Amino acid sequence: MRLNNATRLFEQMKAGRVYRREELAMFSTAVDRDLKRLVEDGRVEKVGPGLYHNPVVSRFGPLPPKQVEVVRAFLKTDDFLLTSLNYFNGLGVGLTQLSNEMLVYNRKRVGKFTFAGLVYNFQRPPNFPNWNETSEEYLFVDLLNNFDNLHEAPEQLEDALKQKATTLKKKDLLRVASRYGKVRANKKLEELLENG
Repeated sequence: MRLNNATRLFEQMKAGRVYRREELAMFSTAVDRDLKRLVEDGRVEKVGPGLYHNPVVSRFGPLPPKQVEVVRAFLKTDDFLLTSLNYFNGLGVGLTQLSNEMLVYNRKRVGKFTFAGLVYNFQRPPNFPNWNETSEEYLFVDLLNNFDNLHEAPEQLEDALKQKATTLKKKDLLRVASRYGKVRANKKLEELLENG
């Protein structure tokens, strides 16, 4: 049985991966038409402008794309750190915020983009660690970097932040702060350590 062009294109797409349109162009002479057909058939999901996802299908239906896959395809690199304001809740300082926005520290893009219904806030800090080099000390410094974006009232956090700063390794905390902390975050850290 002869396969149509859209099916041939689909067979080149690994389940769970997110592809840029130009990555798929080599597999089809009419890539836009074939992708449109695959999306209409429900075999492929368009997650954003020029981004297509071949979903893994579970017994409950198609699974959404992994966030790291979306960012990797969009940026065309692995040089980024995917994080969220929600991660600060795990520091035990009384934060309870829930954000539907992912932070993407990278070296290429700035701005907010929506992919597959989730908002990605791309930022270009001067420096950021690899995902496997993050630590509780880094998360604490990143919280101080994002202090103005927190939903909780800052005065309610002051005592909890002082207490948390004393439980972290001071040497590591200062090293991480000097490497990744913004000026205001470093000043705030100095205050916390002085008064802690």
